Amino acid sequence: MGASLLEITRPRNLGVPLATEVSYEAEEYVEAIYKLQKRSGVAKTKELAEELNVVPGSVTNTIAHLEKHGLVEHEPYRGVRLTAKGEKLALDIVRRHRLAEKLLTDVLNADWCDVHESACKLEHALTKDVIRLLEKRLENPKFCPHGNPIPSEEGLLEEEECCPLTEMPLDETGRIAKITNEKREKLVLFASKGIKPDAPVHIVRRLRSRLVLCVSGKECILSYDDAANVWVKITGRNKHAI
Repeated sequence: MGASLLEITRPRNLGVPLATEVSYEAEEYVEAIYKLQKRSGVAKTKELAEELNVVPGSVTNTIAHLEKHGLVEHEPYRGVRLTAKGEKLALDIVRRHRLAEKLLTDVLNADWCDVHESACKLEHALTKDVIRLLEKRLENPKFCPHGNPIPSEEGLLEEEECCPLTEMPLDETGRIAKITNEKREKLVLFASKGIKPDAPVHIVRRLRSRLVLCVSGKECILSYDDAANVWVKITGRNKHAI
């Protein structure tokens, strides 16, 4: 993998108008669908309920509301996908969320483990004018505190070429590029092991359900489920690999 490559991700149709006003709850759904769709290509009702900590019945009702407004397409027993209009809205929400996280860490000195939940509330109150001022104040950051890319105002994403830690070869070294699960309990776990963006890492050995890692020179153990949320940029060969 090339260490300096960036992948530019464009929404499917930047010209789609976004005139529909949606509630804060609907925005949370659109954002969750976007994340699940990025992960597995589709958002299933059960996964959405778990992601949003709601009962499946309420998911069904909200999905019907979003479909009525042209934001999602729902195929029974297959899942939900964003339309071009829904994707445009999702990228706008993600932009607000990640800039809100940068405001909390870089200006208000909040701990990076604590900002996701607060940003979920703050993102809905940020207008386009405030976002532009915030972006200027933060000197146009490209990534949130957890290493995830911040969409531009036009909806473009600069993705570093990286892979999940679970797919990292034993004979290579890397640095942590991003952490995709931003919930506080997971970030606290990662932080306790020194796992954070830019930290050097390599796999010492693979066990049945866990990885033994060397992070910033210290060994730690991480489950495969947790390691799948840690993405790594390959930087070289691991001279210690057997």
